[in-house]
Parts: sequence; structure tokens; C-alpha cells
Amino acid sequence: MNSIDIHHIFEHLHHRYPFLLIDRVLDYTVGESLVAIKNVTYNEPFFQGHFPHRPIMPGVLIIEAMAQATGILAFKTVDTQPDEDSLYYLVGVDNARFKQPVSPGDQLLIEVKLLRTTRGVWKYAATTKVDGKLVASADLMCMKRDIPT
Repeated sequence: MNSIDIHHIFEHLHHRYPFLLIDRVLDYTVGESLVAIKNVTYNEPFFQGHFPHRPIMPGVLIIEAMAQATGILAFKTVDTQPDEDSLYYLVGVDNARFKQPVSPGDQLLIEVKLLRTTRGVWKYAATTKVDGKLVASADLMCMKRDIPT
């Protein structure tokens, strides 16, 4: 089993608090798939306004968590780490669906599968579950781009 702890996640993603949304990678297969977790806690800043009377994790952040998982898989697949001269961007989201709300105390199980790469664009199928129940799914497209100087 190929797991990655938070210290190695820092090596594969530029994201930091409050925007790092992957806590651990449970398993991955280079060039194929990755399974990660995100522990959802009440003290996350977005819960102050979404919604104070019934805190729910915003769907766009669930999509972002799935996109961050794709970034780790991409860097593992090409056997490199991000550098200061480029960024790995989310460039498209298709077929996004949200099946049930995510609340504090939930643990997201994020699964991403690499479908193909074409002209530098990586396409993935992504799902997120809580307690074995599907909460979100989407097809994501990402690519690495140089940062203009």
C-alpha cells in the first residue's frame, strides 16, 4: 500500500492552511488512481458563514479537494514535485453532482482515477464519499502551466 502523510503532501502541493484540503493519501497507483482523506472539522473558517445555523462544507471546496488529489497523483505519475516556476491548475469541471451535504465531523474519502492525458491536459473521474455514501462526483481536467515572469 502506497500511503503519503501530511509532510509528503506538502512536497506535492503548494497549498497551505486554510486551503490545503488533503490530510492523508491512503493509497495510490502511479498513472492510475489515488485515494485520499479530508477530515472535516468545525473550526474551518468557511463554516462561520456557510451556514452558521447548519454548517455545510461548500460544494466548490469538495471539488477543490478532489482537484488537489489529482495534483498529487499527477506529480507522483511524472515523478516530480511542483516548482516555483509553474502551477498545476484546475482547468475544467464537467458532470459535477452533489448527493448529500458534508458536515463537521465527516471524513471525506476522495477517489480519483486518471482517464487520459492529451496535450498536457489530464482528465480524471473523481468521487467523494462519507461513510460509504456518495456525496459528490465530477470529471476534472487539470494542467501544469508555467508562471509568467
